[in-house]
Amino acid sequence: MASNGLGLQLPQRDAASPGPISPGISLAPGQASRVMNPISSKVTSVLSTSYADSEFREALILLDERGISISAETRRQLRLDVQKEVIDSNGQIINEFGRVADQLRRIGATIDKLNKNYQEMKSHVTLSHEATVATVEEASSLMTQKTNIETKQQLLKGFKDHFVLTDDEVASLTLTSEPVDDRFFAVLAKAKRIRKDCEVLLGFENQTLGLEVMDRTSKNLNHAFQKLYRWIQREFKTLNLENPQIHSSVRRALRVLAERPSLFQSCLDFFAEAREQILSDSFYLALTGMSASGAKDHSVKPIELAAHDPLRYVGDMLAWAHSATVSEREALEVLFVSDGNEIAKGMQEGRENELWRFMADEGDDGPPEFDAVKALNELVDRDLAGAARILRQRIEQVIQANEETILAYKLANLLSFYKFTFSRLLGVTNAEAILLQSMTNLESEALRQFRSLMRDYIATLQGEFQHTPADLAPPDFLQEALKQLSAIMQTYETSLDTSTSKGGGEDQEDDDDEFQPILTESFDPFIAGCENMARKIPRPASSIFFLNCLLAAQSTLQPYSRFTSRRLARLRSTASEHASKLIESQYSFLVSESSLSSFFSALQPLRSEIREDIEKVSTLEPTQPAALASASQSLDDFLPSAIMDALENLKHLQDARLAREVTEEAAERFCADFEHVEELLVLADELRDQKDSNDADEEPSLRALFPRTTGEIRVLLS
Repeated sequence: MASNGLGLQLPQRDAASPGPISPGISLAPGQASRVMNPISSKVTSVLSTSYADSEFREALILLDERGISISAETRRQLRLDVQKEVIDSNGQIINEFGRVADQLRRIGATIDKLNKNYQEMKSHVTLSHEATVATVEEASSLMTQKTNIETKQQLLKGFKDHFVLTDDEVASLTLTSEPVDDRFFAVLAKAKRIRKDCEVLLGFENQTLGLEVMDRTSKNLNHAFQKLYRWIQREFKTLNLENPQIHSSVRRALRVLAERPSLFQSCLDFFAEAREQILSDSFYLALTGMSASGAKDHSVKPIELAAHDPLRYVGDMLAWAHSATVSEREALEVLFVSDGNEIAKGMQEGRENELWRFMADEGDDGPPEFDAVKALNELVDRDLAGAARILRQRIEQVIQANEETILAYKLANLLSFYKFTFSRLLGVTNAEAILLQSMTNLESEALRQFRSLMRDYIATLQGEFQHTPADLAPPDFLQEALKQLSAIMQTYETSLDTSTSKGGGEDQEDDDDEFQPILTESFDPFIAGCENMARKIPRPASSIFFLNCLLAAQSTLQPYSRFTSRRLARLRSTASEHASKLIESQYSFLVSESSLSSFFSALQPLRSEIREDIEKVSTLEPTQPAALASASQSLDDFLPSAIMDALENLKHLQDARLAREVTEEAAERFCADFEHVEELLVLADELRDQKDSNDADEEPSLRALFPRTTGEIRVLLS
């Protein structure tokens, strides 16, 4: 054995065995014995060993851990120790396997015992199963039956809870001794739901159950609505509408009762009758201070005693009616308008349920939808019907007893104002309202009385229409008529301002149209009388008199031009016509007083552009020297006082400014004609100078005989 340099014995290579000494080197057979030696054998052994083997590495690591030195003894002892350790390890393993074998034997015995017990239990179970199989099957059948019965009980309970009213619920719906409270409405809602859900039951082949449930539920519902109807009637008898906090249960009951339109309408009729009586009694109490039963109420100040004149009396009654209407409307709005949509839905549902009403409306377009505001207005009007009748009777008495023209119109205007107010309060389209009809009829009656009184008044003045005042001033009857008209227009303007402030203003043309009938009755006859009087006197006095009347009328109507603009335009046009007549009269006065009438008449047709006309000037009679000198002298005598004399003609015209304007216009026309005459005279002199330039006995010129110029005339007449 040879060592590998690490203390291990390596096998000796046989010297006779051939083999290479090292890789890639071969020896000849003759050289083998000579080359083989221990070193080469060790090298060969080392080189042939694989150090990559894991067992070899572990062996080396083990030797290093034991710290064994390399020697022959050690190597021998190591082999023995290793063998001893292998033998000890094998003995230990055998002992362990012995203990394992004992455990396996005990486990086997246990398993055998378990198998035996299992077989015994299996036999017992088999016998028990054979003995209890009938009982188990019977118990399973009973459990199935129990499950089915419980399911049916749940279904029956659910059906009863959903489709059947309990005795307490039926009593709450039908018995009048039970209150109408939240429980009543809850049960009523449940009954309506049951009737609706019965449609599902009627969808099955067997409809008996559905019909029975629906029939019983419908009867209960009918009793419930009858109970609700009677309860609402009782509540209406004691309902205090003046209290703003009306009980919410009444509103709820009305909303539900709307599902029975016939009962709902009957309930409204009952309510309207009750409220009509209450408001009639209240109005009678406000008028007289005594209740309908004759009892005196000292807390009320009677209108009949507080009002000292007819207008105040009528105004107080209308004010009470307006206040009552507003209060009634505000109170009923809580009942109807706040739940208007719900009532409309209920009415629609009720019409679908009440087949006879549906069939009655089938020929038409169908029943109209419920309009809460319209129903409110109609109900308020019905509530005030009784008071409206009393109001109409009292106001008719006042109108018929009145003998004053202005008061009659003020009454008509007051009624018109309240008609407008009530129309806005009750709806402008509600033309059938009793209150509005009363206001319309009363207004017409007051206007008829006004027209009748005005015609009677005019008839009494027929004698005064025959005498014209000496100073040509407006007659007394016209001044009195204008005073009345001013009072009437002031009243009308107040009503217009009130209407405009309430959003009902109209344009000016509409105001004019509305006021025209009043002017026709209270103004036109007097102006026509003045015009007839003017026709009976000579000019210019007729124009002066009528102008004074027109100017007085204009000054009266002008402040109220908002609704008298058309009549003012007509008056101004007529005044302009008579002013033109006065201008013509003043012009004629100036021409005649200046002694130039024949002069103007002869020269006016001639034209300065035509030579023949200019040649005619000197041949005319007024232009002869003697006539021309006389005309010049008369003109000089007239001019200093011409304007004063002309103004004296218009001294009775009450508008001094108009008198001066008329005179100035006439003077301007006179100056224009004079300018034309002057131009013709100048041209005639120039033409004569051209013809007779060599004549020694030259005659005086026309301008020398008539020296006045247009500028001088204008200055003297200014």
